[in-house]
Amino acid sequence: MESIEKLSQYIEGWLIKYVKKSKMDGFVVGVSGGIDSAVTSTICARTGYPTLCLEMGIHQNKSQVSNAKRHIKWLEKNFTNVSHHSLSLSKLFDEFSFALPNDTNNNKKNHALANSRARLRMTTLYYFSTINNYLVAGTGNKVEDFGIGFYTKYGDGGVDISPIADLMKSEVFILAKYLNIIDDIQKSEPTDGLWDDDRTDEDQIGATYDEIEFAMKNMGKKSENVLTSRQKEVYKIYKSLNSKNKHKMHPIPVCKLPKILKNSIEF
Repeated sequence: MESIEKLSQYIEGWLIKYVKKSKMDGFVVGVSGGIDSAVTSTICARTGYPTLCLEMGIHQNKSQVSNAKRHIKWLEKNFTNVSHHSLSLSKLFDEFSFALPNDTNNNKKNHALANSRARLRMTTLYYFSTINNYLVAGTGNKVEDFGIGFYTKYGDGGVDISPIADLMKSEVFILAKYLNIIDDIQKSEPTDGLWDDDRTDEDQIGATYDEIEFAMKNMGKKSENVLTSRQKEVYKIYKSLNSKNKHKMHPIPVCKLPKILKNSIEF
């Protein structure tokens, strides 16, 4: 317990230093009802700086909405520096989707629309960030952000700071227990909430977070001879997603021009 307390204090201290250095006034966090946003918003609140929580439903599963609202209520009860807005972006999303052409491959269109939900939320977060002079705190963990790239580019990946991005998903759960995050959130199956059905993160990834963590930690360290058939299968899933999503995890490529070419430009 002492080590997890020090971990929480370290992240809080890091946030405090960053907000001071950046000359910003607080934090804005999108609260989805999931474990990552619950932990992130709680740690931001514990800094003592103003923390604005946004619940931004888009045709959301009722249980996700309920957990998000209950978490925000719990935060406001325990931290006087926390405030919130509950916004329905469903109509905005519908207007956007209705304006698009219908002659698109359904699977690709559905995936693009799912990502559009995350990007509408990012736009909303930055609206409130701008008018309040707040930093947008990201909620991604290490598995998602640096393992398999399981996030939306310029959606939930569009943030100012990432307080828990060096924590594995299992470590996020340990931190959540220490922070007394409500039980329903701790017990809920992780989901990105970007679809109209009940699919979980595991459904989309094809493996559990624990399995992906094993692959991340042991990639290249264990001989395939000692792996089970399932572990070999997860290695393939991990390698495939890691390779496919490299463009999210690397800086945007810049075309660097040769000096001789740049010097030849006439103004």
